Amino acid sequence: MPANPADPAVGPDAGAGAGPSAPARGTPPAERLLNLVIALVNTSAAMTKQQVRAGVAGYGDAPSTEAFERMFERDKDTLRALGIPIVTVDAGGHSDDVGYRIDNDAYALGPVDLTPAELGVVALAAQLWSDKTLRTDMSRAMTKLRAAGAGEAAADAVAGLAPRVRAAGDAYVPLLEAVSERRDVSFRYRAASTGQVLTRHVEPWRIAARGSGWYLVGFDRGRGAPRVFRMSRIVGRVRVGSRPGAFDVPDAVDVDAMLGERVGQPRRAVLAVVPERAQALRARAAEVTGDGAASRPDGRDLLEVEFRSLSAFADEVAAYGRAVVVAEPADLRADVVRRLVAAAGLADGEGSRG
Repeated sequence: MPANPADPAVGPDAGAGAGPSAPARGTPPAERLLNLVIALVNTSAAMTKQQVRAGVAGYGDAPSTEAFERMFERDKDTLRALGIPIVTVDAGGHSDDVGYRIDNDAYALGPVDLTPAELGVVALAAQLWSDKTLRTDMSRAMTKLRAAGAGEAAADAVAGLAPRVRAAGDAYVPLLEAVSERRDVSFRYRAASTGQVLTRHVEPWRIAARGSGWYLVGFDRGRGAPRVFRMSRIVGRVRVGSRPGAFDVPDAVDVDAMLGERVGQPRRAVLAVVPERAQALRARAAEVTGDGAASRPDGRDLLEVEFRSLSAFADEVAAYGRAVVVAEPADLRADVVRRLVAAAGLADGEGSRG
């Protein structure tokens, strides 16, 4: 909300009530710039320099009028360089009457009109970053964006992308930084075969998502060889080395080859799909039969789609609802049906609660 000149919390004497022992703290420049944008967007006409100094948090830190003038001019130039249209309003009188505001027509974001594919990509990114600090904001943003989508086609795009990326866990951010800066890492890791938890010292090369999981590819110093680590098996905190450039990444790291055995052998699914639906599945289909006598009697197209992880692919297919029916294999069909039945039960439960 805009800064209120009448509110003592944002005036030049803000914090004075904290007592003589309270240390003086200046407002960070980024926060001061944001305060100025909020104030100039919400002003009814324009704000004079005097009003800015008295009413916008951060400008009261200036020790003198000259210091405030330099601070304000510098901030205006910074905001204009960022593309924020600050305009000058001349009241025609004394120079003290000159005011400033932001041109809301030029600053406002235009109508959001995403294609189904674009909405799907945004949903994919939102799921990747929907950790505990961003989950609420991401949820609100995606709800608004879906409202601007294209009905069932837009839902298809989200279904075709989002289920294929799972939460990476707390290890993702420190490992990503370590990969980027070539810092060595150490972490406790639970072995899949024995369940034993041991400390691993690794030179991280790449992070990749395959099937239903996230993996770290790197050089295990303890074993003296390249290894793949499933990030969901990392126990506790990842410790990142202090020295950047601590190792060199090989010129050719074949991530697909190293992950090949971890995500299962390829299998084929035969899917009956409503025409013009499930475009993400169609794009990956090895064979499509339809548009004529080869299609099923109910008018659906038959798609052959390769998959590796039964669980992850069942999640993806179930997200399309009645638009996609699994013809084979039987275990995939059973998994999809089980998910749909569970979803229907949840929906019935919500409906009964009114």
